[in-house]
Amino acid sequence: MTVIDPDTQAGWATEAETEEDDTEDMPLSMRLSIADTLTLGNATCGFMAVYFTTTGILIPHLTGSDESGMARHSAATAVILMLCAAIFDLFDGLVARKLRSSPMGAELDNLSDLISFGLAPAYFVLVYGMVADDAHQRVSALAAIVVLLAVVLRLARFSCVTLKDGMFQGMPSPFGALTVVSIVLLELPFIPTLLAIVGVAWLMVSRVEYPKPRGVLAVAMLSWIVSAMALLAAWAFDAPGGQLLLQTGCALQVVTGAVIPLFATARRVNTFRDNRREARAAQLP
Repeated sequence: MTVIDPDTQAGWATEAETEEDDTEDMPLSMRLSIADTLTLGNATCGFMAVYFTTTGILIPHLTGSDESGMARHSAATAVILMLCAAIFDLFDGLVARKLRSSPMGAELDNLSDLISFGLAPAYFVLVYGMVADDAHQRVSALAAIVVLLAVVLRLARFSCVTLKDGMFQGMPSPFGALTVVSIVLLELPFIPTLLAIVGVAWLMVSRVEYPKPRGVLAVAMLSWIVSAMALLAAWAFDAPGGQLLLQTGCALQVVTGAVIPLFATARRVNTFRDNRREARAAQLP
């Protein structure tokens, strides 16, 4: 409703109308969509994973606390939060394809992925190097930097390279982050752990093709994430067989990350052979 000033005969809008006009005049790039809200949930989970890693694992270690149960709970909570971030990352893409996505969507997604799947797992590796008995802090810090830079390079390449539909080039950062923390939770000797972490970082920046989680694959990925959360909860509350179940789940995660490149390489070799065979057949009279 517009009110007329009797002295000046000028009109001014009410406060509610002004707010409505401001919303309508807001640039499209400043309006958040539902998918953007899910993406911000991804970033929040990544930040909280760093928080629990610090308060529940690093600080008790620095202060000389012997509460191993608290460290186990905090480690499980941090990894569960990374898994929640992966769920948000999975659904924000699905929602963006079904509903409206704002122009900020791609940038928000990259920034959130950097926090949840770059900073959080790299920090997890760094803290591991500080609290593990057989670890070397400086070498672990270097490995953490390698993980972080691999995610940065991967996200930057993803933003400027056009890929085949339905495929990623290099291990997706959520999958890479979960594989890195799985390697740490396996509690292997330091050198194999370090080599495996660097190997995952290399896979993230490699040209190995990984399928995008769509359709049945998306359902399988979601089911695996929920199962991983259950394994972490059983381990955190010291359930019977919880340690064995967690290590089995972590081993499956690592094996899956190693097997997919082998299948991709075999498929590429078979495609190359088929193309050569067709070329030779075409040259025959």
